[in-house]
Amino acid sequence: MKQKSVAVVGAAETTRLGKIPDMSVIGLHADAALNALADAGLKPGDIDGVATAGENPTAIAHYLGITPTWVDGTAVGGCSFMLHVRHAAAAINEGLCKTVLITHGESGRSRVGSSGFGRSPSSLMGQFEMPYGVTSPPTMFTIPALRYMKTFGVTEEDLATVAVIQREWAAKNPRASFKDPITVDDVLNSPMIAWPFRMLMCCLVTDGGGALILTSAERAKDFPQKPVYVLGTGESVETPMVSQMEDFTTSKAFRVSGKKAFDEAGIKPSDVNHLMIYDAFAHLPIYGLEDLGFCERGEGAAFIRERNTAPPSEGKRGGKLPLNTNGGGLSYMHSGMYGMYALQESVRQMRGIAPAQVPGAKIAVSHGVGGMFAASGTIIFTNEA
Repeated sequence: MKQKSVAVVGAAETTRLGKIPDMSVIGLHADAALNALADAGLKPGDIDGVATAGENPTAIAHYLGITPTWVDGTAVGGCSFMLHVRHAAAAINEGLCKTVLITHGESGRSRVGSSGFGRSPSSLMGQFEMPYGVTSPPTMFTIPALRYMKTFGVTEEDLATVAVIQREWAAKNPRASFKDPITVDDVLNSPMIAWPFRMLMCCLVTDGGGALILTSAERAKDFPQKPVYVLGTGESVETPMVSQMEDFTTSKAFRVSGKKAFDEAGIKPSDVNHLMIYDAFAHLPIYGLEDLGFCERGEGAAFIRERNTAPPSEGKRGGKLPLNTNGGGLSYMHSGMYGMYALQESVRQMRGIAPAQVPGAKIAVSHGVGGMFAASGTIIFTNEA
């Protein structure tokens, strides 16, 4: 993809976040879409490209009164929206459409119009994992997490520290679900979910959504908001079964997606000012830091423990790599597919309007996971034309 040829010109989350028992899934998609359209100064008739996951793009287009010339229903889990950004940029560059709307909405907590997590008995997971009790995300992600901990000597305290620092960022965000400070002991004393995950090491369960609008960089300058340019993109998949990962201590999809995005952007990790790593569980930021090249293998937990990713606190300077500055899936929002919220925070940071704004930030990386290390998407943004 040609660098900075496409830009985000509209970005918004649903009007409410957290508990929204009076809105269906498609209603959440529409609420986020209308907010993003207002942000961009557009109306539904101005949109000619639609991408979504969790809902059918046909339903979204019909519900909003859009007749698109390009659609994308890619659904690979929580990072689907990173892939949508990548695909939309390619479509705009190819002239398949001019203005793309990407929508997300989930009733993860209230379950209004939501389907269950169940897998078909005939699927690979249904045949080869579920009979052995591996049935839900906490029981799936424990497999690589435990191997990683054993291999590199990472402790429960290290995992707890991830959650503690995420909460520090959340305290700066008025829209975060949980803002009260927590300690390592608080995390370790929270209820056990599935070893080694305690409740405070697991993502929230919320309602909400978000939407993005992309167009060509040439047109972007005519919109009311500061353009946020797409600098690099990457995507990959590995396996639908966590038990079949090539190596439990690293994600092949993370490595491939991240390298593709960084190579395309022409940057290295030291150039990055702001980082979002999907944190459905506390081990994921550790894997992301290592697989994207910010740390050597086995050093991610120490990198976080040494407060390299933390906000300023009690007179101390903040870390050199602000990470998950909205509070992440552990404290901000996690309605099921968190990738959209990571993208939203990246855009806010590049616009200079984030609640916990990183001063002078010029390059932001938003990295997502789909399934249990099944898929990955990486988007690199910049605010410099």
